[in-house]
Amino acid sequence: MAYRRTERVEEQLQDKRDRILQAVRQVVSEVGFRGAQVAMVAEAAGVATGTVYRHFPSKGELFAKALALNAQHEVDVVAAVAACEGSAASRLSDAVRVFARRAVQARRLAWAMIAEPAEAEVDAARLVYRRAFADVFEKVIRDGTAAGEFPAQNAAASAACVIGALNEGLIGPLAPEAPDLSNTRALIESITAFCLQAVSAKPYPSLRLVESTS
Repeated sequence: MAYRRTERVEEQLQDKRDRILQAVRQVVSEVGFRGAQVAMVAEAAGVATGTVYRHFPSKGELFAKALALNAQHEVDVVAAVAACEGSAASRLSDAVRVFARRAVQARRLAWAMIAEPAEAEVDAARLVYRRAFADVFEKVIRDGTAAGEFPAQNAAASAACVIGALNEGLIGPLAPEAPDLSNTRALIESITAFCLQAVSAKPYPSLRLVESTS
């Protein structure tokens, strides 16, 4: 007679899987993807290394799943803010500010999740969520353009530029240091102001901006 897993066994397996994924977040926040090893994740999760590999066949798949879990949560947070009532400008500024604040509060983890060199599986998962963030910002920019708050522009391109400003301005190699709370706040407000100015300023007269139909 074939063995069938009981509901209790399934719950135990899912609990171990969840612990492993949370352990990846803990380890990566301390040493990044490049420094993280499966044995370190297993120790943080309180399981054997072999148990990790039973749930995730490769290190790349493990890290990609953990990134997806964390990134989806961050997308949901930013999307909820962007969907609040108010003008498009206030919604966009609030969404950018929340993204920025959460990134600088966990800068090491944010660098790992967004830009740190890692396995191909991690890069593939990372791209999915960059697009998801861009979609959130693009919708608000489109709303602002339709309402006359923002000038006509390619909303998809503008959203991609907002993502670039956030990533590079906050955690990329060119990001300024923000060692204390006051400097961190100033950095967040500067980037928020830049993003709002970028999408709300008048177009250059020498450019013909065509709204994307894609």
